[in-house]
Amino acid sequence: MAVSVPILAVVTSLHLLAFVFAFGAERRRSTAVPVPDQYDEQTFCRYGTDASTVYGMSAFGLLLVSQAVVNGVTKCLCCGKGLVTGTSYTVWAIVFFVVSWVSFLGAEACLLAGSAKNAYHTKSKGVFQGKELSCAVLPVGVFAAGAAFTLMSLIATILYYLAHSKADTGGWEKHHNDGIGMTTPSDAPKQQNNDFDKV
Repeated sequence: MAVSVPILAVVTSLHLLAFVFAFGAERRRSTAVPVPDQYDEQTFCRYGTDASTVYGMSAFGLLLVSQAVVNGVTKCLCCGKGLVTGTSYTVWAIVFFVVSWVSFLGAEACLLAGSAKNAYHTKSKGVFQGKELSCAVLPVGVFAAGAAFTLMSLIATILYYLAHSKADTGGWEKHHNDGIGMTTPSDAPKQQNNDFDKV
């Protein structure tokens, strides 16, 4: 299988967009502060924007599509016609396949968990000037870890696709020159003359 430049462009673009969204989600994490209620002596949590939830889920979707494209083209390493055995390309293809899936799952887990946690808002109230109300917020670094895993997934996925393409090309070229021995055109007139002499 030859390397497809459009496939590489699509996979790289989707991964980079996912990285940008994950980085943006980290920068736009929801913040909360306990504020007094103007109608009673209780406090409630006032939250900021939920933009990072949208960013996180966008990154999650883009990364999922990119992984589906690569594994659809390469038949997920196990459903195709097989790779050439005994070559370094096959070994590297397997290694990068595992790394790409581990980094992909790590990124998706961080993005999904971060989006869910960021969307959660504390609904309970506390007593004003009493025990301070604890507002649930997303810890720092969850989306950043997702962005780091996304970059790792990008590198591993591209290297896996390139190694798989090199290891897969031998599947057809190996038997390209094999076959039944046939008479060359230069030998054909000689055979016809021998048959005519026998007659």
